Amino acid sequence: MPRKDSVLRRKSELFADRIVKPYRYVLDKQETVMANQIYRSGTSIGANIAESTNAQSEADFISKLSIALKEANETEYWLTRLYNADFIDENGFRSMKDDNDELIKMLVCSIKTIKKNSGVDVR
Repeated sequence: MPRKDSVLRRKSELFADRIVKPYRYVLDKQETVMANQIYRSGTSIGANIAESTNAQSEADFISKLSIALKEANETEYWLTRLYNADFIDENGFRSMKDDNDELIKMLVCSIKTIKKNSGVDVR
């Protein structure tokens, strides 16, 4: 299991902190649905990674990281919606998308590694 001060955990915490800015901006524009969605999915990535540090088993660890991966994929969806609706500019979008893409890559790699090391079929 990863240490509590892992790079993945730290990056997910920083990303969650960054999500607050577009959340507040979109909320101020009276678009509560998209604001709530980006906030929920963007902060859930780190929450699930944090939960994984105290996983009860390898299967639980994989499950928590898999949920974080799903949330990161959903966050990409909402970032694109916010960009396409002109709630965030291209620079903000690219920067947040790049950070989210990095989290996705790290999560995929972590999940594959733990599956490989535990003998679970890696697809």
